[in-house]
Amino acid sequence: MKYLIILGDGMADQGREELGGLTPLQYARTPNMDRLAESGILGLVRTVPDGMPPGSDVANLSVMGYDPLVYYTGRAPLEAVSMGVKLDEGDVAFRCNLVTLSDDPVYENKTMVDYSAGEISSDRAAELIRDLDRCLGGDEMRFYPGVSYRHLMVWRGGPDGAVLTPPHDITGKKVGGHLPRGDGGELLLSVMRESHVFLSSHPANHKDLGLRPANSVWFWGQGRSPRLKPFRDRFGVSGAVISAVDLIKGIGICAGMEAVEVEGATGNIHTNFEGKISAALEALERGADLVYVHVEAPDEAGHQGNTELKVRAIEEIDRRVLGPALERMKEFGDYKIMVLPDHPTPLSVMTHTADPVPFVIYDSRRPRKNQGAAYCEEAAAGGMCIGRGHDLMDLFINGF
Repeated sequence: MKYLIILGDGMADQGREELGGLTPLQYARTPNMDRLAESGILGLVRTVPDGMPPGSDVANLSVMGYDPLVYYTGRAPLEAVSMGVKLDEGDVAFRCNLVTLSDDPVYENKTMVDYSAGEISSDRAAELIRDLDRCLGGDEMRFYPGVSYRHLMVWRGGPDGAVLTPPHDITGKKVGGHLPRGDGGELLLSVMRESHVFLSSHPANHKDLGLRPANSVWFWGQGRSPRLKPFRDRFGVSGAVISAVDLIKGIGICAGMEAVEVEGATGNIHTNFEGKISAALEALERGADLVYVHVEAPDEAGHQGNTELKVRAIEEIDRRVLGPALERMKEFGDYKIMVLPDHPTPLSVMTHTADPVPFVIYDSRRPRKNQGAAYCEEAAAGGMCIGRGHDLMDLFINGF
């Protein structure tokens, strides 16, 4: 038996006026997802436990079968694992976004123009982060370059109790009410201010480039090193993960899964869709029992409030990832496929919510007959409901 999970980050949404009241999943042309719905099990799953932040860290831990209430220690330490950054006991890792703030002279009065600094290229971002580390880093704090706008800061022996806000939650808002506070907050804010002074004058941010300047860092998602029980020990199968983002790769590595690198995987609509599914099928051929394919593009579109882009991202996943998978999975004999988001990223709020998400599971041995079924939020609401997201993986592997 082979298992394939295709996760479209943030695909779930609400009805949109510009789509005739339909959600992006309902509006998008998704013949392959609908094909699974007609012959599989549809339902809703709550991936974010009550009281926990509805981030991709919490939600993907759930989908991978780990109870966030037990295993969650923060987003950044999971990314550190993927980036090869070793955290000693007492170290705290912070997600360090490169962001674009407005030109207001007072930092507190600035507006969060863009949480991704115009989806800055990884090469340009690496230059900024490395220079920032030389300027502001030291024995206490170090900066590490990641992918696009997503980077890491490690505070050696630092506190982890600061109250921090994800920058994608405050797009278009003044930052004054969302600056670091609590344990360690004063120093973090001081570093953010200093980063603004340094980055604003950096040659890579010259206005004549026609790009949004990455003129400040923004800290959030802090935590200490996680400890996950190996995936094989939990479920009796070997696994691999494929993603452009360090968070997902980090969860997989912590769980003892292989993190497969794909050239051209970007974390946005320009990602290498075909490369991801090709790598997944190759991993299955090499002996992996289960592959977890994560596609970030719908989430990025949701954060941007871009309806057309979100619909397109969903259609690309259906056509360029799931379509080829359905053609090839039969070569392995018996197989199961599951498609789902990790959380909703509604266009109306441009950030994550904790609402349940639709899933569909197809088992090649037991095809069902759900004539006319479609993969979407409304159809899934008429199916089964799983209240604890971390139960879904066991049900997917071992059956209902």
